[in-house]
Amino acid sequence: MSSSPQSSAPILPLASTALTVVGSINLDITATASRLPTPGETVGGAVLRQQPGGKGANQAVAAARLAGASRMVGAVGRDEAGRSLLDAMASAGVDVQDIAQVDAATGTALVLVDGEGENQIVVCPGANADVSVEGVSFAEEEAVLCQLEVDQDVVLEAARRTKGYFALNAAPAAPIIPELLERCDLVIVNETEYALIPALRTAPLVAVTYGGEGSAIFEHGERVAEAPAVRVTDIANTIGAGDAFCAALVLALRSGLEHSHALAVANAVGADAVRDASSQPALKPLEHYIEATRTSFVA
Repeated sequence: MSSSPQSSAPILPLASTALTVVGSINLDITATASRLPTPGETVGGAVLRQQPGGKGANQAVAAARLAGASRMVGAVGRDEAGRSLLDAMASAGVDVQDIAQVDAATGTALVLVDGEGENQIVVCPGANADVSVEGVSFAEEEAVLCQLEVDQDVVLEAARRTKGYFALNAAPAAPIIPELLERCDLVIVNETEYALIPALRTAPLVAVTYGGEGSAIFEHGERVAEAPAVRVTDIANTIGAGDAFCAALVLALRSGLEHSHALAVANAVGADAVRDASSQPALKPLEHYIEATRTSFVA
């Protein structure tokens, strides 16, 4: 199995590692019920709440809580929801100067969650359709993380502008522009997304999550590293756990951890995330997870 990250970008000490996220920002409107409805069925007794969300914002907040700071490039509406989301990210330690305020309504996700933490989500992109990297610059030491909740042409332009480490969370699953895939130092997907995107079988470095079965890293389709899942019995919410995993894995790899240890760190962060009802869960510093998993990862 491989023992180190396979990127030409320089590996930096954790304290110097910067992460910028380009992607979606949503207001999550969540209804939690005992179970998810079947088509045409009404399920009563749900509890309604609103909270910050969007894969991009979730990843930026997770990175800020793990590493002390991060930067977000995105867009929100000139509305109350947009202002509250900007405030929430800034309070978490995210640099929000590159978040545009546009005429479209702030993106919204309608989320149904059952008693086991499983969910169904419908996203109304709104202002996320106006995300742009025009005028945004990225430093060589800066890692950039994108997702596919914004236009893929925007993601491609972000990749072209990135001087250092570029990572893509290819979610939701979609065919990836060849030039974009070639630029990726790392692609992160779940097992369903990996099956739906055949081009990932030949990608240089792909991390795949398997829920309760842990996670693995593939180089050109060959499984080269893995780490077991952390068993969790007190699941509160699975939304945001994958985003926390993504942020943690990029930071762990960029700090110089070998692949299996980095996966173990990201698994531990994801496990803490599902114990929190928020899509942007409270997390400990990344150093805590590095030390906690130092003797438990698969070498």
